[in-house]
Amino acid sequence: MTPTPTSRPTSTPAPESAPAPTPTPESTPTPALTFESTPESAPAPKAAGGLLDGPLVLGVRHHGPGSARGVRAALEAAKPAVVLVEGPAEADALVALAGDPGMRPPVALLAHAVDDPGRASFWPMAAFSPEWVAIRWALDRGAEVRFIDLPAAHTLAALDPTWDDGEDEVSGGGLRIDPVAELAGAAGYEDAERWWEDVVELRGDDDPTAPFEALAEAMGALREAYGHGGHPRDLVREAHMRLQLRAARKEFGDAVAVVCGAWHVPALTRRTTVAADRALLKGLPKVKTEMTWVPWTHRRLARRSGYGAGIDSPGWYAHLFAVPDRPVERWMTKVAGLLRAEDHLVSTAHVIEAARLAETLAALRGRPLPGLDETTDAVRAVLCEGSDVPLDLVRDRLVVGDVLGEVPAGAPAVPLQRDLTRRQRTLRLKPEATERDLELDLRKDMDGERSRLLHRLRLLGVGWGEPATGRSGTGTFRETWRLSWEPELYVQVAEAGVWGTTVEAAATARARSRALGATALADITALAEQCLLAGLTDALPVVMRALADRAALDTDVAHLAQALPALARSLRYGDVRGTGTAALAEVAAGLAERICVGLPPACAGLGADAAAAMRERIDEVHQALGLLPGAAGLTDRWAGVLRRLADRDRIPGVLRGRAARLLLDEGRIADDEAALLMSRALSPGTPPADAAAWIDGFAGGASGGGLLLVHDERLLGLLDDWLTGVRAEAFTDVLPLLRRTFSGYESGVRRTLGELVARGPKAEGPGHTAPGVPGFGATTDRERADAVLPLLHLVLGTEALV
Repeated sequence: MTPTPTSRPTSTPAPESAPAPTPTPESTPTPALTFESTPESAPAPKAAGGLLDGPLVLGVRHHGPGSARGVRAALEAAKPAVVLVEGPAEADALVALAGDPGMRPPVALLAHAVDDPGRASFWPMAAFSPEWVAIRWALDRGAEVRFIDLPAAHTLAALDPTWDDGEDEVSGGGLRIDPVAELAGAAGYEDAERWWEDVVELRGDDDPTAPFEALAEAMGALREAYGHGGHPRDLVREAHMRLQLRAARKEFGDAVAVVCGAWHVPALTRRTTVAADRALLKGLPKVKTEMTWVPWTHRRLARRSGYGAGIDSPGWYAHLFAVPDRPVERWMTKVAGLLRAEDHLVSTAHVIEAARLAETLAALRGRPLPGLDETTDAVRAVLCEGSDVPLDLVRDRLVVGDVLGEVPAGAPAVPLQRDLTRRQRTLRLKPEATERDLELDLRKDMDGERSRLLHRLRLLGVGWGEPATGRSGTGTFRETWRLSWEPELYVQVAEAGVWGTTVEAAATARARSRALGATALADITALAEQCLLAGLTDALPVVMRALADRAALDTDVAHLAQALPALARSLRYGDVRGTGTAALAEVAAGLAERICVGLPPACAGLGADAAAAMRERIDEVHQALGLLPGAAGLTDRWAGVLRRLADRDRIPGVLRGRAARLLLDEGRIADDEAALLMSRALSPGTPPADAAAWIDGFAGGASGGGLLLVHDERLLGLLDDWLTGVRAEAFTDVLPLLRRTFSGYESGVRRTLGELVARGPKAEGPGHTAPGVPGFGATTDRERADAVLPLLHLVLGTEALV
């Protein structure tokens, strides 16, 4: 069984074991590559593969339903007293859990280093994996089960680059061979998966051991030609397997069955000495490990997920294993059910026609039965009416699938994982492999606890949920999360277990550590916001001390401006979650005061890139001050800062324009004053590049400047007069900035502006605001605007504040 490492190790895991070809019955067409029924050196038929004097050696393909059915039939015929399975030796202590009613594949054995939980590997098994079938057969019939592969303690240590053998050249001249592809190529097939279906998945055999005997011969030929096939670590693994096999034979005689990757069968049949095998194992690196069962998914069994022993169609293989009777007809019925659920018109006649077409395609292509290619072509032509759009849905939901396994509560786990599982059950947040959106109303106790759990996990680096845009918008009472549980999260939980035994304690310890180690003011303010969202009141004192200390020492206005928004959000939304924010208010007020003092000199003489970055900081501070409770005095002072920015010639044009726009939007300056500022900025003495930057700051697309120009023809006329007066040699310099400014407008706004410019100014001249714009008056009607306030107070629940 091939382990799949997590993303952290850099070396290559053990190779995928090869699949086995199955002898072709005389009544069916024979593929180009067949094998004799039994090699001359093989003993009695029960000793598949010809191992020594009689143990049953079954070479399989991991996650192959044909191999799984053959293993079950061969074990039922031989009835061994012990079944040896390719897998980490430490799993012997966990094998009994495979028989628990709460265990539902796909599942995986997870091993991780105790001192470094990020160093981990998985050994996945599905319901159609031969290893899983062998384990369940043994447990159901009282036979003993043992895992015989190299212990995980050595496998995880081998992931260290100091024990990386690299991709050695093999005798055939290549790097690493794929045994499936080699056998398929010898049979004249270009697609290895199709060859495997033809010779194994779509065929049967009266003799359950015959396919394994043919496979042993084929793999023996490959090993003679390619040696270890570019996987030198296999020699060590196989030495350990031979030692375990000798020990089992000494205890049980010939009543032994071995289920291993077909690639390893020739190595197990080869006669070697005990001393030689022990010499290969001498001095192997070793780390202390822990092992458990964890749920797995069909999607993670797919080769495209990066799993070395993956298959292309786990959902299809699960179907073939579970439905041996009329698999094509039942598959078409399943596809029809999925398409109907997605509002596609599919009738019973469609299903019948699709099944017939699949059978016809198989006959035309010389295949024993319809395979995945034939069923997919039939589904596309009949059920999807030639469209690949619904077919992609079928491939994603059925051919691959999102099945998530389950493990019993008694499986070993780190304390943090146990607490997380308990919290998931209490809050009714079941882990699911499919991605889904979760809407939370923070005014409800249950949803508030769910939000705190998800925020705590994010702080710990466990990415089960990510905030998403939903109905909540910028409101204070709702959150939207996008949830998706992946097997790798178990490793992340194990890594986070060093911080504590419960989610709350671990998140608190992690937050304190980050606060003490943070150097950037924005990082600490973001951490303070996370602590409030996660409800980590015990961590806030440490975070606030670090925040106050860092804020007192930081003199960079840009850093202060970048830190303020997170504090403002925390103060604005903190009371919704029931968390105290008094200490944050004091720090936020101090930051705002220092920004107001230091911003004008910090903006003087900035280059284009620095000015663009400072513009973003100014926007963030402006929004943050609007969120601070009781900040009337600060907002007045901020308006004075913006006025100074708008009036000073030493300030870059983009910042002067932005300050003028913010003052106009807030009603701090009148329309006439805004027009005066624009006329000054666009005067003939102003360099064209600086004037274009002022326009970008004042009327940039993200700020709604297009609508402002549409409804105030006076400003549009000033801009038009300036643009037509720009000298030809300067026009090419300002054009890119102007195009960036106006390309941000919506298409309707751009079209209206074009019509207004083409029409030309009104008779009253550019200084007049046209009252005839449809739907808009010449001035604001405050009485009509105030009429909506009672409804807003009712929606927001703020009647008592009126």
